[in-house]
Amino acid sequence: MDEDRRAARHQVLQVAAELLEEGGSEAVSTRAVAAAAGITAPTLYRMFGDKDGLLAELAVHGFERYLAEKREALSRSEDPVADLYRGWDLHVDFGLRHPAFYLLMYGTARPGRKPPAAAEAHALLVGLLDRAATDARLRVPVEEASRVVHAATTGATLALIGEEAPHRNLSTSTRLRNIVIGSITTDPPVATATDLASRALALDAALTLEDGTAPPLRAPETALLRDWLHRLAE
Repeated sequence: MDEDRRAARHQVLQVAAELLEEGGSEAVSTRAVAAAAGITAPTLYRMFGDKDGLLAELAVHGFERYLAEKREALSRSEDPVADLYRGWDLHVDFGLRHPAFYLLMYGTARPGRKPPAAAEAHALLVGLLDRAATDARLRVPVEEASRVVHAATTGATLALIGEEAPHRNLSTSTRLRNIVIGSITTDPPVATATDLASRALALDAALTLEDGTAPPLRAPETALLRDWLHRLAE
């Protein structure tokens, strides 16, 4: 795609994003977007195919905005669990500031059809959990913890979006955040600690190298070791 076509698509997406923020997905009709962008409907169809194609591109645009905000706000600290708490609050805050985008991003998810930006957003969460596991701060395996946190944050955000703003109580999110993250993490270990579960998960996390590859062990050996580590963590 040449620069002119890319710039034209970006301009149309910006116009569609404004319509989405103002009136929700119902306001993003192909006719309305074409008129607001100053292009013809056939031109819009050539760019995105149809309204579903346009909404799918808007979802990608939403994830990119979310990632840009989160990368800037969530600078790495020395405490990965504190970063998990902050990451939860940033996620909910984005959803409440951009409800139409959030509903498009998380309320219309289709199995097996996640944009790359959505995978990157998930990778940020997994990275935080990997750090917590490495520091012996995680009670459950990273994969299970990521499913729990993802389900809880999206559920809390969608529930709050569904409430009228004057009656919205953010303590609901705070209370759920404390329960969920508290259930999957531990306090910092002390020198005499014997928390077998968190130590087993720390070793499991250490089996993944910095570049995401496995250590120089045979696959069956690694799988067997990780199975035993997960058993110890139960």
